[in-house]
Amino acid sequence: MNPAFAALSLAHLRTLDCLLQLKNLSHAAERLGCSQSALSRQLANLRDAFDDPLLVRQGRGYVLSEHAETLVEPLRQVLDELQALRQPAVFDPARCERRFCLAASDYVAEHMLPLLVAALEREAPGVSLEYRTWQAGQYALLASGEIDLATTLFDESPANLHGRLLGEDRAVCLMRQDHPLAAQQVLGQDDYLAFKHVRISGGGDKDSFIDRHLRGQGLQRRISLEVPFFSATVQVIGNSQALATVPEHIARQLCRLHDLAWRPLGFVEHTQRYWVVWHQRLQASAEHRWLRNRVFELWRASQFGVQGGHAALP
Repeated sequence: MNPAFAALSLAHLRTLDCLLQLKNLSHAAERLGCSQSALSRQLANLRDAFDDPLLVRQGRGYVLSEHAETLVEPLRQVLDELQALRQPAVFDPARCERRFCLAASDYVAEHMLPLLVAALEREAPGVSLEYRTWQAGQYALLASGEIDLATTLFDESPANLHGRLLGEDRAVCLMRQDHPLAAQQVLGQDDYLAFKHVRISGGGDKDSFIDRHLRGQGLQRRISLEVPFFSATVQVIGNSQALATVPEHIARQLCRLHDLAWRPLGFVEHTQRYWVVWHQRLQASAEHRWLRNRVFELWRASQFGVQGGHAALP
């Protein structure tokens, strides 16, 4: 075994984890509370221990080496398991008295939140919740502690977040039941662009992939309204010819409850991934672990959530 590798300590592994997550020496030095020169020396030791450059200069920044990419998830798992050794052997939710802030869309608030509140009342009556509407990109609120847990959509894991994949879905087009496009089985791009659109900003990034697709052709949608709420969108499209691009499982549910229809998009393919996410500072918290597991379990058991999630964020 490489002597330098054998001499690695827990502090070395935490430093490496921080470097792999941030890919930036100055930011990592600030996070670790050390000077950049000291961190550079630690990086040199880590490179020697792993016999690999780990971080490779590219332009004004760094990218991970091929070997470093393979280290990200196993290293995070090792650190999580070591941190778990410090936690109490038994956590009793019935004795927990803590206030949590949960952020998601109004769809989750309407359909999933009552299930969570009922579960808390039975299992952890001392726990209280604050609910906020999640907007795409609000990850700083998780880092600051203003939000403890969020459900959202993204394609790539932001730095310093942990999470569980709730499921995967596709985007579809939602419209009123007697809309002219409801007669079609699949929507083409020209038909999609022929009508105005309502964009839902709450709950995560649901449709920017379409705008990127259209920009590549020098095209764009006509966005007539942008709102954070599914409920407002339902009222608007139910009384107009406007369209909304939403996840299929939500479209199916809304069509059961309202005089609406949905159709697949035939001109673009994109898989949407739903996550329940939290900041790394809460990863080892027994109370938080219990709450996020209950949110995950309720989502998977409910008819309102997309099915099929099983992976974990690094």
